[in-house]
Formats: sequence, structure tokens, C-alpha cells
Amino acid sequence: MTDPRLAGVHHVKIPVTDLARSIAFYSRVLGFTVEMEFPDADGAVRGVAGRVPGLGATLLALRVNPAAAEGCAGFDPVSFAVTGQADIEAWAAHLDGLGIDHSPVIEASVGWLLVFSDPDGLQLHLYSWAAHGLDHSARPGYARPTEPSQ
Repeated sequence: MTDPRLAGVHHVKIPVTDLARSIAFYSRVLGFTVEMEFPDADGAVRGVAGRVPGLGATLLALRVNPAAAEGCAGFDPVSFAVTGQADIEAWAAHLDGLGIDHSPVIEASVGWLLVFSDPDGLQLHLYSWAAHGLDHSARPGYARPTEPSQ
């Protein structure tokens, strides 16, 4: 028998406090389109899932969960990939055009990074696949290589 393998990421679920506000935000910023809704036993829709351009088959889900949304404020559970520095700069211009505050372009551990927050304060990261070639491994909070685990 072979070891079981993963086939990718099925969906990323983000806790929110206000579903309509979050749908509008993710639609405006990331191009999110709702494809499914999840009504609770009382018939109220408190969750949706759909597509974001560039994520392939991976779905984005939004679920009303005020306690989780509050607990995640300021945290960055997911980094969305872009190709390189020019893409990061294009995203910064896109966010500027939408009036959304964001970090400057950051030389992160490996590539370039842009940070902004959703309406509940969850940090969203845009991180480049392209490396900048700088060694920040001695800086606190930056990654350093490790030996492969067995």
C-alpha cells in the first residue's frame, strides 16, 4: 500500500460577522462569485462558497461565526499567491483604487508580500512565488531553512 496523498486544497473557510458585507468585500477585492449557499436549520443563510479567479478548483467559503471572526482578527491564516513583484505592485494599485488600506510592498522571507485586512480585521496576504534572492534568515520573525524531517 502506498502512502495516501493530498490532491490540493479543497476550500478555504473564513469566519465573518456580517455575511452580506463580507460577500461584497471579497467580490469587490478578489472577484469572488458565490456558487453555493448554506442555510441553517432555521432557513437563514449563514454561509456561502464560490470561486475566486486564480484559485483554480479551490473554493473560498465565508461562514458567519462572530466569535471565530473576532478571534482571528489580526491573524493571517492564508496567503494568496501571485507570480512576482510586479503582481504585488499591481495589487497595491488595485487596493489603492478601492480605497483599501494595505502595507507597503514587503521583502518577506522569500518573496514579496502585501498585507491588507478584510472587514473583520482578518489579515489577507498576497505573497509572490518569485523569490527576491535576499537572505533575511537572521532577522527576527523571518524564515530560515531547516533540515528535512523524517
